Amino acid sequence: MDAIMSKASLATLATVATVLQFLTGTVICNRYIRKKSTGDTSAVPFISGFLSCFMWLKYGVLTEESTVILVNFIGSALFFSYTVVFFIFCVNKREVIRQMMGISCIILSATFYTMIETDEEKSIRVIGLLCCCLAVLFFASPLTKLAHVIRTQNTDSLPFPIILASFFVCLLWTAYGVLIGDRFVQIPNLLGGILAGIQLTLYVIYPKQKASSSGGPRYSPLVSENPVL
Repeated sequence: MDAIMSKASLATLATVATVLQFLTGTVICNRYIRKKSTGDTSAVPFISGFLSCFMWLKYGVLTEESTVILVNFIGSALFFSYTVVFFIFCVNKREVIRQMMGISCIILSATFYTMIETDEEKSIRVIGLLCCCLAVLFFASPLTKLAHVIRTQNTDSLPFPIILASFFVCLLWTAYGVLIGDRFVQIPNLLGGILAGIQLTLYVIYPKQKASSSGGPRYSPLVSENPVL
């Protein structure tokens, strides 16, 4: 009974924390709507977020894990909405369409595979591995900027709230993965937590400088805002 309660409590915490992290996209979209322009920003974070959530949603359906299904259903809907808002206000619509076609090919291929694969366990392994690979790519992408922070010994480009939130969300999902015995949930979130932890450590090593009179630094998150789950 206690194990069931702790699983339910951890699932609730992980779900709420992740959805709150997803909702940070509304702040960005409100800015686009207010300015009626996306400026020089990219749609990649929203599109890759949709791809990640959709693939984890598919994985949740295959494993019949209700928490994974719920979180990623909400995430898929939100990131798709963010992408639509971006598309409406962006200048280079052709580029966004090209990116959407790219992830559509991945989604359709994965869906077709799960339809023709008769071995359910194999389907779970393949889709789980694909989800892990996507997560690793998302987490690995900021490493070049991380090297820049170390080289310049300046953490002004690190958005502390986002990194801290990512750290705790990854820890929650790692713990949940351990509780349900799912290595595909454990591994990518553990890697994400480690990367976020490294960046938090950099705050101690290189304390953030005071913002200049020009308005301070423009944040460029090193931790991917795309969820692993």
